[in-house]
Amino acid sequence: MFHPRRTLRALLLPLAAGLALTALPAQSAHAASTLTNAGFESNGTGTTTPTGWSTYSAGGQTAASFTEAGGHGGSYRLTHYSASAYKVETYQYLSGLTNGNYKLTAWVRSGGGQNSAYLALKNCGGAEQRTDIPVSSSGWIRIVTPVAVTNNQCTISINSDAKAGNWINVDDLTFTSGTAGLPIKGSDVSSLAKSEAKGGVYKYSSGTTGDALAILKSAGQNYARLKVWVNPADGYNNKARVLATAKRVKAQGMKLLVDFHYSDTWADPGAQSKPAAWAGHSYSQLKTDVYNHTYDVLNALKAQGTTADMVQVGNEINGGMLWNEGSTSNWSQLAGLLNSGYDAVKAVNSGTTVALHLAKGGDLAGTRWWFDSAVSNGVKFDVIGLSYYGYWHGTLADFQTTLDDAAARYGKPVYLAETAYPFRLDSKDSLENIIDLSSELVSGYPASTTGQTQWMKDVASIVEAVPNGRGLGIFYWESTWTAVTGNGWDPTDPSSGNGWENQALFGYDDRALPAMAWFSHR
Repeated sequence: MFHPRRTLRALLLPLAAGLALTALPAQSAHAASTLTNAGFESNGTGTTTPTGWSTYSAGGQTAASFTEAGGHGGSYRLTHYSASAYKVETYQYLSGLTNGNYKLTAWVRSGGGQNSAYLALKNCGGAEQRTDIPVSSSGWIRIVTPVAVTNNQCTISINSDAKAGNWINVDDLTFTSGTAGLPIKGSDVSSLAKSEAKGGVYKYSSGTTGDALAILKSAGQNYARLKVWVNPADGYNNKARVLATAKRVKAQGMKLLVDFHYSDTWADPGAQSKPAAWAGHSYSQLKTDVYNHTYDVLNALKAQGTTADMVQVGNEINGGMLWNEGSTSNWSQLAGLLNSGYDAVKAVNSGTTVALHLAKGGDLAGTRWWFDSAVSNGVKFDVIGLSYYGYWHGTLADFQTTLDDAAARYGKPVYLAETAYPFRLDSKDSLENIIDLSSELVSGYPASTTGQTQWMKDVASIVEAVPNGRGLGIFYWESTWTAVTGNGWDPTDPSSGNGWENQALFGYDDRALPAMAWFSHR
């Protein structure tokens, strides 16, 4: 990397950050209402203070900010880097703005490891708005930061508080009218009823015992997801249990997503077994089964005053569902089954959103193939849900590419249907955790409460950045699935363990974890 000398202009910057940002607009000589040199193309390489920008460092480390070759769009980019620890800010002051809602968009990369690395909009009249820079050492990621300008001015700020050798790249910023945010901040709580029945306890971060749903709600959760099995061996996640938990969800003021597995047990890309009660049925009968089961559960929810707000017709149906009749090797039959589910949802309540849900959220080619096939076979749906687990499904950049493409290609809103991250690696019960080795982790995201929190912030930023406001939000997978004897993964085996307790949102002491902070995302 290039290490430029500090320029005279940088040395003359005032020592007080507040002064640099507010009292000296002349420092940003243009004082324009539009971003200048937003792609860092004006100065070539090695410029500490690019045209239109200012650089500040309380520790005199302005040389840690510089332009260099290797841009996202054009030839150059802004980089923050130093061989020793540093704090540096690159900023641009805008004035003469028409008051209203604005959105900063930028393309970023980071090697990770900083104390903090973020974009900020400040001195805009209200609270400062920040978006952390996700860890992505190769692929560029687009992030957004919205703000309400109320005093006709705003400062765009690129910040690093970094350890030796840490780096970020930033390029191709835009500051335009618009808003951003996530309408859905949810989690799957399918395990909760059984956990409580087996003695599971949930606590606020203070240590006070409480209702898990109330704790999640207080952190900002506004949507809960519940799976439905047809006739599960343990009697949980069936119609009756879903109805009972749905009452509690709605009593908290949350919305409800009902996730139909169309099975007696787990349905995912590797398993889509028919319910035992439907085992010998013809394809024609299976279409009726899907309709009747879907209608029955949803109509019962409606009758008790807890109408489903969203429904997934199938769970992670990359290979189809109700094998073999509903396999993707017979798309016309799969389409018929999916449309039976869709029609049943709409017959109960036309306002309920119907989602189709795939795993492998970083698989662009596979996602395109599946939804192209669905569209060409006349499958009806309202939104697209993708599972994305960073330790299985590709890079954050892969996920952004796939999510953005799905939204644009099919003209539908999209959401992150499942994600999670470990806050530790060791197990609390006798079953080894699904993710229990440091080699399985996503680079830059440690298995710690900090790493779990950062993961959730960064995937939220990717969903928020989907163009045209089509990023709906996120469901964390199994926030309440703590290690409780009897509440293991296998509904046919009461002694089975839980391989997921290190990815819950409650710790081994049953307290709410810091990662719940992401529920308060914009």
